[in-house]
Amino acid sequence: MTEPRSIGTHALLADLPTTVASDVAIWREVAWGDMRVGYETYLADFDDAPLLKGLPDDRCQCPHWGYLIAGRMTVHYPDRDEVIRAGELYYMAPGHTMAVEAGTVLVEFSPREQFEQLTEIAEKNFARLGKGRDDLASPPTGR
Repeated sequence: MTEPRSIGTHALLADLPTTVASDVAIWREVAWGDMRVGYETYLADFDDAPLLKGLPDDRCQCPHWGYLIAGRMTVHYPDRDEVIRAGELYYMAPGHTMAVEAGTVLVEFSPREQFEQLTEIAEKNFARLGKGRDDLASPPTGR
């Protein structure tokens, strides 16, 4: 994730740097202080579970706060699933995986250091799967 070129603490979504652009997703993200700010568009169904292998319980340990602009996201916890729909605010507690449907658009805030640790593991799993972060592809769903 790159530091913005003096964007400050506000920006147009279109001004956020694009860090992932693939057939599956477009991520624009920036680090503001201790937070990662992401504007994510999913062009295809996506399940992050295969990318979390190696984290405690093979689940994301980073909390996320956000707003779903369009689409639908299902957050999987060990004891339940939560469905977030367009127009809803959300909080994802540590210990989750998530899956989004094609057409999902969201704005999300996460603690930067924890998100970078998550990204490091995810990138290793991309490499194991023969892909790179810039080649974000829809892993097979195992549910």
